[in-house]
Amino acid sequence: MIDVAVVGFAHAPHVRRTEGTTNGVEMLMPCFAELYADLGIKQTDIGFWCSGSSDYLAGRAFSFLSAIDSIGAVPPINESHVEMDAAWALYEAYIKILTGAVDTALVYGFGKSSAGVLRRILALQTDPYTVAPLVPDAVSTAGLQARLGLDSGKWTAEQMAQVALDSLAASPRNDRLEPGSSVDELLDQPYFADPLRRHDIAPITDGASAIVLASGDKARELRENPAWITGFEHRIETPILGARDLTTSPSTAASAASATGGDATSIDVAELYAPFTHQQLILTEAIGLGSQTKINPSGGALAANPMFSTGLERIGFAARHIFDGSASRVLAHATSGAALQQNLVAVLEGK
Repeated sequence: MIDVAVVGFAHAPHVRRTEGTTNGVEMLMPCFAELYADLGIKQTDIGFWCSGSSDYLAGRAFSFLSAIDSIGAVPPINESHVEMDAAWALYEAYIKILTGAVDTALVYGFGKSSAGVLRRILALQTDPYTVAPLVPDAVSTAGLQARLGLDSGKWTAEQMAQVALDSLAASPRNDRLEPGSSVDELLDQPYFADPLRRHDIAPITDGASAIVLASGDKARELRENPAWITGFEHRIETPILGARDLTTSPSTAASAASATGGDATSIDVAELYAPFTHQQLILTEAIGLGSQTKINPSGGALAANPMFSTGLERIGFAARHIFDGSASRVLAHATSGAALQQNLVAVLEGK
């Protein structure tokens, strides 16, 4: 088996709005330049490229082809794309390296959510026959999920508020909460979409990120402490919202069981893609994380949610703890689809 590691990570600033086009070039080029400088490589050293984005979000067909301008297609490159969060592009690149065809890969994702009506665009991920025609925005769908959990006693409004406090307190860019806010103060805020308040909902964010993967000796050459991928799995559930229990996430549980080998107790840091506070509670239970694990020290999606890049960022932020030696075993999670429909879990370790 070929050993594969994350050796580099860079991301664009998390902002509410950006100038420029929706093809991501302006956001991606600084990320690539940072990676080249950090790792001492150049464009021709990359064996495979893979991206994640959405033509619906960009408002143009084949937007990922325009993004290739940020790479440079000369000399010819080996390139692929997924129409979803770039965490799944990283999975494709990981498999590509396992085949032995290449020993390096660069994965990137981008999204300019401010360019369109994001929460209505995400309704296109639902069942195209019975749900999408109703155009249920993403917040309303998550609100249904949160209400089911509250009414069944699976979680409380106080627990949801505490998740918001923890995530936003960890964020280096916290402009959503007043310093010293308390759970009671958050619960005094008006509803945005009952039972969700604004702090329960990930912000609209523009952004991009990129990760470099490498195998074996190449990884050790590029990074003193590579973040070795020791588990990687993703599963999918039915898109029919009424056909599954929205208060649980069996696809996350199955992915985590496979990726962790059944041992979630030794996870030092977990970066979870939870765009709503109650979803972090669902994911924590599904993975089996305990109090010994630090969850979302980056602030998570509640602090910044650059669509189609957020899941890739969770892997990058988790890997940084291996790079700097602050953790020995970390976990990253990504989701796609309505109400945690598709879920990916990666485990990275220092060796």
